[in-house]
Amino acid sequence: MNVVKEACVDNIQDAINAFKKGADRIEFCSNLNEDGLTPSNHDLLSLKKNISIPVRVMVRPHSNSFNYNEDDLINMRETIEFCKNQKFDGVVFGCLDDDNELDLNKIKYLADFAKPIKVIIHKAIDLTSSPLNSLKKLLEINNVNGILSSGGCETAELGTEVLKKMINISPNNFEIISAGKITNQNFKILHEKIDGKFYHGRKIVGEL
Repeated sequence: MNVVKEACVDNIQDAINAFKKGADRIEFCSNLNEDGLTPSNHDLLSLKKNISIPVRVMVRPHSNSFNYNEDDLINMRETIEFCKNQKFDGVVFGCLDDDNELDLNKIKYLADFAKPIKVIIHKAIDLTSSPLNSLKKLLEINNVNGILSSGGCETAELGTEVLKKMINISPNNFEIISAGKITNQNFKILHEKIDGKFYHGRKIVGEL
């Protein structure tokens, strides 16, 4: 089984370096110091000219919380529309309610709008009371294609057991993207433990 290594970057040069070092896919954002925000349209267009692997775009208008108001949703929709028009591989977002559980109505609204590009729910799922139960709810939403998770833990290594359960309950075409301090140094041993197909990290193909 081919494994997909997704490099998480917040600038064009790092994306190019990751591409040259063998990344299979890029998750592109801005402000990784804030765990990744929506990048500029200008950077996205520039990126498309420089690399030929699939790019997924972070849709996160601010780092205050994952609880989004009407203005935030308009902002997110505009980014998603741009990504659709430019035929990016997919978008990555996550919405929580006041109780830090998934806001399924907002997720469904944005996911339906995003079609036909892929929709990945990011690590906001790890903040919910049970990432495994949250995944089960997402599996009932037709237009969600995967999740990015460290199994509700600080790192993928600590979340190994939950990640394995997530993979086991998901259909083959649903991506469980293991994340959380996965690097080219620990990748092999983590892959042996998790036995997944998708992995994500800032240093997954080494220092950029």
